[in-house]
Amino acid sequence: MSNRKTFFARIKEYQKNPFSLLLFLLVMSAACLTFFILVFLIFYILIKGLPYLTPSLFALQYNSENVSLFPAMITTIIITAMALLIAAPVGIFASIYLVEYAQKGNKIVEVVRLTSETLSGIPSIVYGLFGLLFFVTRLQWGFSILSGACTLAIMILPLIIRTTEEALKSVPDTWREASFGLGAGKLRTVFKIVLPAAIPGILAGIILAIGRIVGETAALIYTAGTVAKIPENVFASGRTLAIHMYALSSEGLYTNQAYATAVVLLIIVLLINMFSAFVAKKLMKG
Repeated sequence: MSNRKTFFARIKEYQKNPFSLLLFLLVMSAACLTFFILVFLIFYILIKGLPYLTPSLFALQYNSENVSLFPAMITTIIITAMALLIAAPVGIFASIYLVEYAQKGNKIVEVVRLTSETLSGIPSIVYGLFGLLFFVTRLQWGFSILSGACTLAIMILPLIIRTTEEALKSVPDTWREASFGLGAGKLRTVFKIVLPAAIPGILAGIILAIGRIVGETAALIYTAGTVAKIPENVFASGRTLAIHMYALSSEGLYTNQAYATAVVLLIIVLLINMFSAFVAKKLMKG
């Protein structure tokens, strides 16, 4: 009820300036449109996929009869974890250097930021071709989980650096000054004061990175391969859920199972987001 009163109060306030009222209505319309598109996509996927979530889709081994998504689900979790283990520490420590240690006007900082912005705009298929030439061919890792994880780590690194940098910048300088005033050193201030306060922003960047990983196909087709079985080790080939969906839909015989795979992928992303939010709250309380 109070929200409705606030909305109509703003309408009356903006009526004094028609241009402000127009901008306010455009912003609200855009927000509502975005929300309804998201809800429509979620319900469309659920309606199309839920009826086909059968036990055979979760069989341990894939074959042409059950088209099991279980091996792809395990591969997705493994590749996501490996890519984050490689990219997250590098991205976070690079951001700490850029924000906390590098001097203003430093040429190295400008080069790193320019490189990061450039990498974020490169299409994923280019990353896939690079991974094919370097990890698969040059390092002779073959089509493997390790090749795919390293390629994805390079791809999500600019995103983690950028979001972590903004999260660190959002921490007030007065907190740093208070820590220095109490006799804490630079390193202790960064890890005891600045990083805990920036954790929600850092986790937001990691969640975005996870979303890009689980939805990636082009880069992984050229590096991880499309073998539909649980990988025995990091040098074995495997397909993620996104590649599994692409393979099923491109064959044209298992479209319903592709929708069911989309439902599982949606649930996994939702669970990861909930877990990240839970961890952020626990760390903030601690």
